[in-house]
Amino acid sequence: MGTLRSIDPASGRELAQFPELDAAGIEAAIARAWGSRHSWRDIGVDMRATLLRSVAGVLRTDKARYAAMATAEMGKPIIEAEGEVEKCAWTAAWLADNAARLLADEPMESTATRSYVRFQPLGVILAVMPWNFPFWQVFRFAAPSLMAGNVGLLKHASNVPGCALAIESVFRDAGFPRGLFATVLVGSSAVALLI
Repeated sequence: MGTLRSIDPASGRELAQFPELDAAGIEAAIARAWGSRHSWRDIGVDMRATLLRSVAGVLRTDKARYAAMATAEMGKPIIEAEGEVEKCAWTAAWLADNAARLLADEPMESTATRSYVRFQPLGVILAVMPWNFPFWQVFRFAAPSLMAGNVGLLKHASNVPGCALAIESVFRDAGFPRGLFATVLVGSSAVALLI
């Protein structure tokens, strides 16, 4: 088990250290996610939309703090970081407002009496993310995946662990039940175990 370090690329100064999860910690995160998948799937699109709107509110309320974190951890200019956080909030709100329409059954022509395409959740989805857009890359995965009834596990880039934990806290602060979106602080070598 190693340590992930958050380092300001502008100064080279270490901002924080985060212990990596060991195998038991990884298994616990997976078990929580797996255990919550049915209740999240069954909660319905309206409740998921309500919570996703709350995510947009949390992002907008603390936009300056999240932007500052992205700037400190990966060197993004603050104005771009603020725009990135706002883009995440806008996307969450848009998906909350449009998901029922996007996820509705789509009738299809066929020789059967009735045919349609139905969008159903897959279960637990692991996202292995890069560092260059530490919030946006995650939200462009998380918002539609969660809205569709899936559960998310995030293995973020090893140089942005503070952003990864902040994103997890956004969902928690918005009222998402524990286990539905979780960050697993691990290095790249642990991805195979997660899969």
